[in-house]
Amino acid sequence: MTTKATTEKGGNVLKKAAAPRKKAVAQKATPKGDVVQKLRIRVRAYEHKVLDASVKQIIDTALRYDAKVVGPVPLPTEIKKYTVNRASFVYKNTREQFEMRVHRRLIDIINPGAKVIEALTNMSLPSGVNIDVKML
Repeated sequence: MTTKATTEKGGNVLKKAAAPRKKAVAQKATPKGDVVQKLRIRVRAYEHKVLDASVKQIIDTALRYDAKVVGPVPLPTEIKKYTVNRASFVYKNTREQFEMRVHRRLIDIINPGAKVIEALTNMSLPSGVNIDVKML
């Protein structure tokens, strides 16, 4: 550990302890032929309760087949705002504002097997839930 000495106007020496060095973390070595595959699932819905129920169903299905699941990670809610005149002709100062909120979640499944992918494709989810699946 190193220290750094500084002086003040009165000549006093202050010693500042440096932050302890971080130890190198040993990562698990994988054989050259073994590539980590990820199945990235992005789920979108207008209602957060329906979205959370769908995410729980996806995670339960993946865990049933002993897949490693990372998530759900809540992504920022997308808010679309619309302003509309209340009257059709006059009264421009009276307006209504509407907004649509799109809630999103992200789930990663690491090294999915064939059974996991088949179970996820055959799963039925409620209407209003949009799923985007990518293989990374």
